[in-house]
Formats: sequence, C-alpha cells, structure tokens
Amino acid sequence: MSQSEWFTSYLEYQTLEDMLKVILYSQSMFASVPMLYHIKYNNKEILFIQTGIVGGVVVHYIVQDARPDKKFVKLNRLSGEFAFIDNIKDDADMQAIYIPVLELKRSTLHFPDQA
Repeated sequence: MSQSEWFTSYLEYQTLEDMLKVILYSQSMFASVPMLYHIKYNNKEILFIQTGIVGGVVVHYIVQDARPDKKFVKLNRLSGEFAFIDNIKDDADMQAIYIPVLELKRSTLHFPDQA
C-alpha cells in the first residue's frame, strides 16, 4: 500500500470517559495499550489517542478546559471508571490499567478546525 493510500480520521468525543473506552477495547483486541497524549493546539488543550487500522490511522480526541495536572490515568478494566493520579503505587489495583499522559511539544497532526 502506498503512502498516499493511508488516511487519518479524527473522532471527537463528548467525554473523556467515552474516549478512554477506546483503550479498554483496543487492549482486549491487540494486547497493547494505546498511549494518551496531551498537546496544546491552537490555544486549546487536547488529549488524544492514536490507533491504527489497515489503510489508515484514527485519532480519538477530546478538547479539555485545562491541561492535565497528573502524570497517569488509572483506568478500571471492568467499570471504565478513571482517575488522574501522580504515581503508580506498590499496591497497584490489579483491575486497573495505568496509562501515562505524554506531553507533546509538537505534532504533524492537524486537528479539525473546531478542535
């Protein structure tokens, strides 16, 4: 497949909880956890996950009011409940996935104008 056949789709979510469900679903299918990225884009705080599919890339994103103030998201595998946390503790919850919030300085992604 040539590079010109690849495409990028953007999916904007109503809530962060809905977007994090992508991680739960992706993990069960591929046994890997997508990364959660934060970037300031056009003066807006955006959290996003990038997933790949045959023939393209899907960027799942949400515009937030503020930059995340914690380093990780603790995401419950069963309920989908989540919380931002600073550290992964020694007594980690076995039902949780710990996802780092990665701070990007720059990206080649061009989020839709309404982002």
